[in-house]
Amino acid sequence: MLRVDNITVCYGRMEALRNVSLEVAPGEMAALIGGNGAGKTTLLNAISGLVPATGGAISWEGKALKGFAPDRICREGIVQVPEGRKLFPAMTVEENLVMGAYLPTVRKGSREALAHVYEIFPRLADRRRQLAGSLSGGEQQMAALGRALMARPRLLMLDEPSLGLSPKAAAEIFAIVRQLNQEGMSVLLVSQEVLETLAITVRGYVLENGAVAMEGPSAALREDPQVKASYLGL
Repeated sequence: MLRVDNITVCYGRMEALRNVSLEVAPGEMAALIGGNGAGKTTLLNAISGLVPATGGAISWEGKALKGFAPDRICREGIVQVPEGRKLFPAMTVEENLVMGAYLPTVRKGSREALAHVYEIFPRLADRRRQLAGSLSGGEQQMAALGRALMARPRLLMLDEPSLGLSPKAAAEIFAIVRQLNQEGMSVLLVSQEVLETLAITVRGYVLENGAVAMEGPSAALREDPQVKASYLGL
């Protein structure tokens, strides 16, 4: 479904990504793990068209994506939930959600999409008139996820969805992501919650210093001594 082949991304003279490759199959949930500054967010931004790749190729169902504008990539069905949620705090929950349906291709079905989001997140339905900035961290992450779902994604890319959340709220978010995947949505999940991430994904990639250091089945990565030592403290 998504194929990234040997892409390189530079910020000035600094090489943020170096010959990075990964794949996400239809209906698959893949993990992208690594320490701070490893290049995880840069990789998602390159796939989304937010930063240019200076080398390599990115393709979606066999179609070249490299060089496409972010809105065109959204129209293709690739939607990113950014780290930190990036909600509009002075707008209501519902106004934030509706912003996710700005593309003409999904705007006509926005009422049905909103009803579906409220079905997945009943707490957001209760708070639809509340300002997004007054929500708890877990509720804000739900709103960010709901806004992305309004765009009718086929591939959902999540950047640290549990960051700053309580263990209970983080577990709730992971459960919802797993449910979305079980319903058929492809997911590329970036998280520093390595154990939980590898537990709900089928394939994983480990980024270190802008390059893929390891890849393979998530279950195998969970048992790998290097992953245990570096990311699980075992």
